[in-house]
Amino acid sequence: MASNAKFAEVASLAGDTTRAAMLHALMDGRALTATELSRAAGVTPQTASGHLARMAGGGLVVVAKQGRHRYHRLASPEVARMMESIMQVASDLDVLRPPPRTGPRDAALRAGRTCYDHLAGRLGVALADGLSASGHVELGDDGGLVTKSGINLFEKIGIDVASLSAARGRRARVLCRPCLDWSERRPHIAGAIGAALCTRGLEDGWIRRVDGSRAVTVTRKGERIFRDMFDVRISAT
Repeated sequence: MASNAKFAEVASLAGDTTRAAMLHALMDGRALTATELSRAAGVTPQTASGHLARMAGGGLVVVAKQGRHRYHRLASPEVARMMESIMQVASDLDVLRPPPRTGPRDAALRAGRTCYDHLAGRLGVALADGLSASGHVELGDDGGLVTKSGINLFEKIGIDVASLSAARGRRARVLCRPCLDWSERRPHIAGAIGAALCTRGLEDGWIRRVDGSRAVTVTRKGERIFRDMFDVRISAT
């Protein structure tokens, strides 16, 4: 169990508005430079670098060097889970206040987005519902299971569940688990299989990213794939 001091340190790091904005920008699973994160937070690159150094020291982000550039990403799926949970609590508290005016970008995030490396929003929840209803996955309160029919289905779309399971020991990554969606208040699928589905969707063109956001939209091809393979009716946008 974490000490009170460590708990307070993590809460303080995530609680600053500038750092929170940068952490939100990293929630789509990609690695960004300090300059890119400074734009997301509305601060100078020098100020962003200082904040990033603190978060790296506190274990919230990791840094990778590539040539002359330094790229920052969330340190682990657990950090992403923490951020999603905080967003859920913050959203619940907003119910007590007058509802804010939301624009198209908010609507897009609720329709479909990445939650670190897996799909969330109405798209992610609908996918979880479809896989559960078809018996391909079983989701409990704290864990999930990919069934034999699910293994066969994922193999059809190029996802090797056996390889994901074998890699679990090295990466300590859960194969399948529910992740409570902050906007839908119902679970979407996380873990290695959730990440593989998101990656496959982006690589094969079922979904595409929205520039400057972690929102994703469904393509015409994706509309067919989600309907035919997962029994999920999602309209292309």
